[in-house]
Amino acid sequence: MNGSEVLDIARQAVWLILAMSGPIMVVGLVVGVGIALLQALTQVQEMTLVFVPKIVAIFIALLVFMSMMGALLGEFMTQMASRVSAL
Repeated sequence: MNGSEVLDIARQAVWLILAMSGPIMVVGLVVGVGIALLQALTQVQEMTLVFVPKIVAIFIALLVFMSMMGALLGEFMTQMASRVSAL
């Protein structure tokens, strides 16, 4: 295995991390901004108000995106196993 193959594997791994965590992070961001906007509009400055809706939304997003995340990870593992068996 040469340096270009290692860099290719690292690049694929970084893209996999972004593809798996991106939807969950976007859901957390949208819920956080929505709650912050609601707090700014109503002038309710409760610091703990953000946590429960954000945790629930991220949990639901994990349930929704779990099959996609598993498929991406399984495909990456299949590619890595085929590279190892080709050595």
